[in-house]
Amino acid sequence: MASSTLISDSEAWKSLKAHVEDINKTHLRDLMSDAARCKSLMVEYDGVLLDYSRQRTTADTIAKLFKLAEAANLKDKINRMFNGEHINSTENRAVLHVALRASRDATIQSNGKNVVPDVWKVLDKIQDFSEKVRNGSWVGATGKPLKDVVAIGIGGSFLGPLFVHTALQTDPEAIKSAEGRQLRFLANVDPIDVARNITGLNPETTLVVVVSKTFTTAETMLNARTLREWISAALGPSAVAKHMVAVSTNLPLVEKFGIDPNNAFAFWDWVGGRYSVCSAVGVLPLSLQYGFPVVEKFLKGASSIDQHFYSSPFEKNIPVLLGLLSVWNVSFLGHAARAILPYSQALEKFAPHIQQVSMESNGKGVSIDGVPLPFEAGEIDFGEPGTNGQHSFYQLIHQGRVIPCDFIGVVKSQQPVYLKGEVVSNHDELMSNFFAQPDALAYGKTPEQLHKENVPEHLISHKTFSGNRPSLSILLPSLNAYNIGQLLAIYEHRVAVEGFVWGINSFDQWGVELGKSLATQVRKQLNASRTKGESIEGFNHSTTTVMKRYLEASSDVPSDLPTLLPRI
Repeated sequence: MASSTLISDSEAWKSLKAHVEDINKTHLRDLMSDAARCKSLMVEYDGVLLDYSRQRTTADTIAKLFKLAEAANLKDKINRMFNGEHINSTENRAVLHVALRASRDATIQSNGKNVVPDVWKVLDKIQDFSEKVRNGSWVGATGKPLKDVVAIGIGGSFLGPLFVHTALQTDPEAIKSAEGRQLRFLANVDPIDVARNITGLNPETTLVVVVSKTFTTAETMLNARTLREWISAALGPSAVAKHMVAVSTNLPLVEKFGIDPNNAFAFWDWVGGRYSVCSAVGVLPLSLQYGFPVVEKFLKGASSIDQHFYSSPFEKNIPVLLGLLSVWNVSFLGHAARAILPYSQALEKFAPHIQQVSMESNGKGVSIDGVPLPFEAGEIDFGEPGTNGQHSFYQLIHQGRVIPCDFIGVVKSQQPVYLKGEVVSNHDELMSNFFAQPDALAYGKTPEQLHKENVPEHLISHKTFSGNRPSLSILLPSLNAYNIGQLLAIYEHRVAVEGFVWGINSFDQWGVELGKSLATQVRKQLNASRTKGESIEGFNHSTTTVMKRYLEASSDVPSDLPTLLPRI
């Protein structure tokens, strides 16, 4: 075990702890009146503008946060990640998702080998295959073009690609490239998800992409076997080779499943699932839908932020600033949650993706050396697009718990709408809220203001807003493939910065394993009870009682399962 020194033992941490008392004497109404301060808390890079002036910080706070970064050896840890060192120490792995979007001539080492040529070998294979499918030179078993794609995967094998797909669906360039095609994602093992994803599809024109690094993920492989049966029932078992491909590293199991290993697309153990959207996990299904040139722009946007993160000084470094501010809000100001509020419906799947990137990465209770943390790490992420969220949970954000907010806005709408006679365009109306909400949170409304407005006395307390609620704003120039890549990389690196400062391992996920292993025991019991009538044993009273109720109420399920596919 390495040194067990915790960041909370450092003088920089203790200085920030003491500094909280000074910050508690301030209010954002006063901080926002200082124009010079506000100007100093804005950063721009490659068209992306970050305004963090509505954070509860002073120049002294920021200086102390940079001292904390220094105490945590943040720059060294970033360098070690980019240099391919095995910073994921519990799994003895490098963390190199940045290599997935590196330029062809870049050099990124892992175990003494430049991995970039391997990355581009897979990307070139994806480009070649996706073009063959899209231009009709690769057809299905009956000779029909494959115009529909179902990607099967769960967690990191689906959330990131779904976010990018949803964001591209309304981009004019992507729409043109996707004409006549559709892409669906099957993740949940719930048969309802299967039914919804194959409804309206014809096996003759459907290509299934099975995404599983090991080809053993229980939910993914059951769904894959289900769709294999769906194809086989309609077209015969031999059709599987023309209608199913894989993203995996386990070629023997791919072949055993019935997929030609030549139609398997590789990725590497230095790619964590939640960081894999830029690998074949995301690039293959997205290229089949939108064409490789569109997806390559997405990769270039992410690469631009990678270079910014690696080389920019901390005071101008967007992911570093975001990460340090999150540490400040969580560990010093005590705010456990963060709201991600994109003012674009195209980003409706962004918060669900970042939930996994953030909470699976930083939901840890021990340091990277295995020492229990004497402070809280990680935050609860949630969010909805504006203005929908305003009519949902903003009440709590304005007058209940203090929850720091990320407001994400876009200058140019993917689909502008103007109505003659209206005061503003539809996008202006949306952005009016984007600009107003952060100020409403920061300034609030005082009883004195309400009295001047002649609000009845009995409503004064109900209509008072305390304000002093922190937020930050990110403004993107547009929402094309390049900008979507930028946004993804900003948040990926922000999460890494938090973990680097907290001294935890943001790149393993042992907490996912326990429930999965217990589910295996339950699966064996359900099988034994259904097929052999065995009584339930080895479980606590509560679980035994509920399982009995389930088995009794679902006794119509045959013990010798026949094949039954969805009937929608």
